Amino acid sequence: MPPTGSIPFIPFARPSIGEQEVSAAAEVIRSGWLTTGPKASEFEAEFAEFLGCEYAVAVNSATAGLHLGLEALGVGAGDTVLTTPFTFTATAEVIRYLGADVLFADIDPVTFNIDPECVDSALRKHAVKAIIPVHYGGQPCDMSEIIALAKKHGCAVMCDAAHAFPAKYRGQFVGALEDDVSVFSFYANKTICTGEGGMAVTRHSDIAKRMKLMRLHGIDRDAFQRYRSTTPGWFYEVIAPDISAAIGLEQLAKADGFRQARERIADYYREAFQSCSLQLPEKKRNDDQHAWHLYVIRLQLDKLRIDRDQFIDALSALGIGTSVHYIPLHMQPYWRDRYRLTDNDLPVATRMFQEVISLPIYPGLSDEELERIVEAVTTLLSRYEY
Repeated sequence: MPPTGSIPFIPFARPSIGEQEVSAAAEVIRSGWLTTGPKASEFEAEFAEFLGCEYAVAVNSATAGLHLGLEALGVGAGDTVLTTPFTFTATAEVIRYLGADVLFADIDPVTFNIDPECVDSALRKHAVKAIIPVHYGGQPCDMSEIIALAKKHGCAVMCDAAHAFPAKYRGQFVGALEDDVSVFSFYANKTICTGEGGMAVTRHSDIAKRMKLMRLHGIDRDAFQRYRSTTPGWFYEVIAPDISAAIGLEQLAKADGFRQARERIADYYREAFQSCSLQLPEKKRNDDQHAWHLYVIRLQLDKLRIDRDQFIDALSALGIGTSVHYIPLHMQPYWRDRYRLTDNDLPVATRMFQEVISLPIYPGLSDEELERIVEAVTTLLSRYEY
């Protein structure tokens, strides 16, 4: 529990919303256009331009974007889609939405991204329609290897990039690589946020067209087009409200600054924790750009007289909010029971789950708060080291 004394609790996440976002949302409300309209179209265009990709499709959540992306790639009943167990359940559940089955490949113990060697092994044994890599924490996956394997085995690639804006792989933005679709999240704790919302991007015109069609339940004109039309056309669905898009445009303008602030925090942590009993996150390649959505430390439990859960409780008692990313999907009852999985089937993900803690990393953290976080972590490590 948070401390009951006078020390304020530092939350794990806090959105960075300023007066620009408030004014932009108010302007849309006053305009009378609250559903999908000109702001949503503008947000799509500016997001695509930012990344250098051809097409961007605004959606009400990253989950919706993943669902639309898989459907556009032709995934359906009887197919198998390969992904990582070290992710939020939405990555895998969209596969089941379409009646397809999930196949998990284990992760790299340093980046926590899906391991290309495990992908290769899985593709040699199973017929797979698509691969969903997750750019964990904002560190891009080994996309060259994954795309090469996908081409070899005839698979599509759709990236879950919920953590990865604005990340770069070998100097190129995630979302402008050779994968077929990438999906970003703008949830309240993400690197840019609109409250809810997401964006699916692709370099393929046919996939973009299909996603735009299906986000409207198969209707071939969006609400903005219908209300401007002089011919009858009254039915519509709210997909990406202009209020969210207006906020998103303001957040997009701040994205580089937000990322730099997160990187400064990551650098501060790295310097402070370099001699501690921890494995720290690092960029995999020098020409990558880490988005730093998460800062995940890994406890070296063989050197400590405390387990991960006890460490989290102790940090909370000191007023520090943390989280765990993630409880691996193969340990969740639905996935475990449906596919008869055991911890030994995905041993790296199982072990990493027992050791990882996500620390606060967001632009609004003050120097005083950062000092408190570092002091709490280092004090506990010193107290419980063998």
